[in-house]
Amino acid sequence: MKKKILITGGSGFIGINLIKTLDKTKKYEIISTYYKSKNFFKVKGVKYFKVNLENPKQCIKITKGIDIVVMCAANSSGAAIMEKTPLVHLTPNIRMNLNMLEAAHQRLVKKFIFISSNTVYPLSNRAMREKDAKFDFFEKYHIVGWMKRFSEIVCDIYSNKIKKKMTTIIVRPGNLYGPHDKFDPQKSKVIPSLIRKLTSKKKLIEVWGDGKDLKDFLYIQDFCDALVKIIKNSKKSEILNIASGKSITIKEIIHLLLNIENKKDRKIFYDKSKPSMIPKRLIDISKIKKKYKFSVTTPIRQGLKNTVNWYKKNNNL
Repeated sequence: MKKKILITGGSGFIGINLIKTLDKTKKYEIISTYYKSKNFFKVKGVKYFKVNLENPKQCIKITKGIDIVVMCAANSSGAAIMEKTPLVHLTPNIRMNLNMLEAAHQRLVKKFIFISSNTVYPLSNRAMREKDAKFDFFEKYHIVGWMKRFSEIVCDIYSNKIKKKMTTIIVRPGNLYGPHDKFDPQKSKVIPSLIRKLTSKKKLIEVWGDGKDLKDFLYIQDFCDALVKIIKNSKKSEILNIASGKSITIKEIIHLLLNIENKKDRKIFYDKSKPSMIPKRLIDISKIKKKYKFSVTTPIRQGLKNTVNWYKKNNNL
């Protein structure tokens, strides 16, 4: 009998790509939740349910008979919203995370996988290891960092501080990009925002910040392949970074996109007055490489090209 796996946030960027990847394995009965989105990519054979994860009763209902939960659901956004209205990341996400952890525990779920964030790490010149989350957050990540770290601590409570323990795996991704991401002006993160601008007809492209930000970008398929390995093979509670292990500047990303699109005539204006995020993020992936034989299979140029092609075919979404 196939194990039942619940993917919350099945209408979102990570959720859609993870469901597609899990479906190819043919090893799981996949159930997924969505909330507000109506027009999103659905995988044939997957059971989708409209669920408000801020409602505890609905969380209890959806976790009945579930073996594995992957918590992908979250209120997420780009730099502009994080700068202007950071509280959107706080209360709703904490409510959803706590409700789903409690529901999973009551329903005797065998494994709960929480998609956390690299915002839990401080600003540093060295690559962040899993043990480096010490409540010293980059100032602009203060709220989202605390929200994610608090949720991680609650995961640890369910795994280690009570009698009837539940296995929880905390995953801290790099900056993910790829098909099915958010490309709208208000909610898009850096790569989809750049793709939207650079594929337009505008000759002058405005970029927020100075372009020198150093980030760890990982193609979504590489992330999902790693996550499926963890789902299948993890035996105990743990924390894992899933990233490329190599950082690249925004200027370098822009250069690659201009070459991919053959638009070298574009003029780039770096607006330093606009919101930007952490200036440097390096992530250590030695743990997942050693334990799960993880390796990046999609070079950054190929990943960007795949994403650009997907966007051009689907930008009406």
